[in-house]
Parts: sequence; structure tokens; C-alpha cells
Amino acid sequence: MRIRSILGALVIASLPVMPAWAENMTPEDIKKLVDEAVTKRLQEHERREAPPEQREGEAASTTEPGIGALPEVGKDLRTESQPALSFGSTGSGRLVYAKPFVSAPKAIVGGYMDMQFRSQRKASIEAGDGRPGITNNFDQQRFVPFIYADVTEHVKFATEIEVEHGVRENSLNEIEVSLEFGFIDYLVNEPFNLRAGILLMPLGKFNLLHDSPLNDLTDRPLVSQLIIPSTMSETGAGFYGTFYPGRTGKVDYELYVTTGPCGYGSNGTPLVNEANGTSQGRQRTCAGHDGADINNGKSVVGRLAYSPMLGVEVGGSSYYGNANNNGSNYAPLNITALDWTIQRGPFEVIGEAAWAYARGNSRAVQGNTIGFAPGSLLTAIGGNSGMGTPPQRMNGFYIQGNYHFMPEFLTNLSPKRFGPGSTLTAVIRYDRVNTNLDDSNKTGGFGNLEQISFGLNYRPIEDAAIKLSYQYQPMAFNPNTLERIHDSAVVMSVATYF
Repeated sequence: MRIRSILGALVIASLPVMPAWAENMTPEDIKKLVDEAVTKRLQEHERREAPPEQREGEAASTTEPGIGALPEVGKDLRTESQPALSFGSTGSGRLVYAKPFVSAPKAIVGGYMDMQFRSQRKASIEAGDGRPGITNNFDQQRFVPFIYADVTEHVKFATEIEVEHGVRENSLNEIEVSLEFGFIDYLVNEPFNLRAGILLMPLGKFNLLHDSPLNDLTDRPLVSQLIIPSTMSETGAGFYGTFYPGRTGKVDYELYVTTGPCGYGSNGTPLVNEANGTSQGRQRTCAGHDGADINNGKSVVGRLAYSPMLGVEVGGSSYYGNANNNGSNYAPLNITALDWTIQRGPFEVIGEAAWAYARGNSRAVQGNTIGFAPGSLLTAIGGNSGMGTPPQRMNGFYIQGNYHFMPEFLTNLSPKRFGPGSTLTAVIRYDRVNTNLDDSNKTGGFGNLEQISFGLNYRPIEDAAIKLSYQYQPMAFNPNTLERIHDSAVVMSVATYF
């Protein structure tokens, strides 16, 4: 009624500009003219306001996916509800735009990248293809896009896609492209939630928090390269949660059942060795078809962390699985770790220790083609220290101190670059690993490594770091010459989230 009154007033107001009509019209004619004009305008207004399927001359459209105009991806707003995509849907080429996330976007895309320059005092950087070692090199170490999504209030999705040494072309040149992790969570409540997919093993803390922008030194700790090979991930399922005992305490836990380790090559050669530690026994490096379980034996991994107060945490974790190809429980691999974090003001002390035991790794297994009877001691498997007995026991640790600061004169010099949110960090770390504790001669094989790192980094914001470090390596080895050496290195890098 209000619209009709407004339109009527507008028509009447327009009559004075049409004097030829108004002079010869009776009040009845004017009323009739006004009614006709108002009715016509109302019909036009209703047609404009009606949804597409209700407009005159247009065929009624359907809410079926894949029908109608293509959406403007990234511009269309979320809708309260959208039709479900199914095999009954039609639309040919338009179906690719009928995915639920297009009409109701929920995913977040981000990631991180790092790049480094390394200069070794000795030519101990591998150049590959039998070339002699080199002393310095640029390397785009990692490019890791990630996708996180809230599917529903209770269903979450997360994945990271890792590209290492991306300047290379293919796997023959050691480029690595893989899912770092990819899983679906079903949230029940804070103490208990379900998770399934490609899981980051909760084995130590560094394996869970290994992103380059997070760490104050460029290189990962030696124990996290050889004893707990980061990134260690396997396919499986399990649960995790958090409890709050006491007024300030917090307990976090994760427990999963996964596919398991791959301890032997197809010819029976042990993959856990002095040269590489346990790093070649991960599922992602296994030659099994499609990452299949090599022995129908699953692994169990879990971590329990206790924080009595803010800034202090101690965690214990363990991994156990059968590494034997033929399915017998002859060569189980066990890795146990202890990690700690202490933060007080600008000071921080972090560290991790790990012990690995590949039981039976020093003996031949059934189905081997390397010339040894099952159960006999292997003494002719080449390793970093030449022909010898593959180790069963190895361990390592690191301890690192960080001091975060920002001198006042830098803030005064350039508040935009050294103001709130930016920081400098001085770092010192001591690394020690031994990948052959079974060395009967106690001479210290090439897996007996020691390193001290001194570093300084600048963070313009917390999510980006420019790093400089010096590594003193009193116990190192040259992989090009297989010689034990005394070495040092200068490493510079930049890393950022995006």
C-alpha cells in the first residue's frame, strides 16, 4: 500500500508537465490514469524483485549443481545452503565449479619457504654423480604450501605439500615432492579427538614443530636428522587430546596406529645403518608399492607432555614397529625420545634426546639375496665406515639456548624496522649423535658426530627470519671421500611463512 501511494503521488506530480492532457481531463479520467500507471509500475517492480525462476518469459531454473551461470570464484559470497553434488547431477563441464568449496569457501591456503647459502671449510658438500665435493652452494631447501579447512564445526582438514630442492627436475636429481602430512580430524571434545590420514609422528617435539621459520638456526639438529628423521610421517589413525590437572598444569597426548617402518631393501640389505641412521627406514622412503605395509605389522607411536606452568614443558614419546619384510617379529624398530622446553623472559632452553634400537638389524633376514643365511651375522654390508656389521643401537641429543633481545639504539634508529614485533635472537646449540653404539672397537665410526653452532637471527616479524650461523664441527665426515674430518661452516638463510 505504501509503494502504491508513493507511485500515485509521483504520477500526480508529473501531470503539470503535461498540460495538454491535464486541461481536458475530468477527475474520473485522472483517477483512472493514476490507477493504470500505478498498476503498471507495481508490476514492473514485482518482476524486478522476483527470483530468476519467477520472472516473466524465463524458464524456471533448478537448484541442481552445475546448472546456471558460472560463479565468480573468489568473489561470490557464501550461501546459507547449497545443493549437494552427486552422481545424479548434470551440467557437463560446469560440474567442476559445482564443488562445495566454490559456493561456500572454507579453506585457507598458506605455507612457508626457505633458502640458504652454505660455505664449508672443506669440500664436504656433495655435488652428486661422482663429482668431487664442493665448498659452497646456494640451495632452495624447502617450499611448503599448506591448506587448512573447517569442513564443519567438528570436521577439520589439514595438509602440507613439501617440495625440496625445487630447482631440480625429477627424483633422479633428488627433488622431493610429497605430502608432509594430510589428515582429517573429528573433534569430540578437548580431552578426546579422532585423527586419520598421513600423520606427523609425535616422536619428540621437533618432528611436530620443524618449520623453518619457527627455528632459530638454519640446520635441523643432528638427532632430528639421523635418530628421529624429520620429517617422519606415516599413514594411520588414532586420537589426541588435552587435560588440565591442577590449577596451572596441562597434559597433552597423542596416540596412533600407523603403517610401520621399512627396515630392509628388497634384497634384504638393512636400511638402518651407520651412514643414514634411521632416516631410510621411514614409510616415505620405502620402495613398497604405494606405500603399502611391507609385512602386515602395524606400528604404535605416542607422546605424553606435561606442562606444570606456562613456559615449562617436558615430553616423553616412543615408537615401536616391525621393520622386517617377511612379517616375522624378528627385527622390531624402537625409538624413544625425551624433549624439554623452558622459557623465562627473553631466555629459552630447548632440547631433545633420542635412543633407537633396531633389534636383529645386524643379522640377515629371510628372503635376502645378499649371500647370507637367515640369522647369520652380516659383516659385508657397506656403510659410511666401509664394510662392517650394521648397527642395532644408536642415540643422540641436542641442547639449545636462545636469548631474544632488541637494542634500544636500533629502535631509535629505525622504529619501522626494529620496533614492536621485531626481535634479534642469539643462539648456541650443542649436537651429538652416534649411529653405531655397537662398534666393538670403540674407535668411533663415521656416525659419531659432534657439532657446536653459534647463531644470530633477525625477525622483522615473528613469522619471518634472516639467519646467520657458524658451525664448528670437531667430529664430522666427508661423504665424498668417506673420510673422518675436522670441519666448520658458515650458513646464511632466510625463511618466512606466507
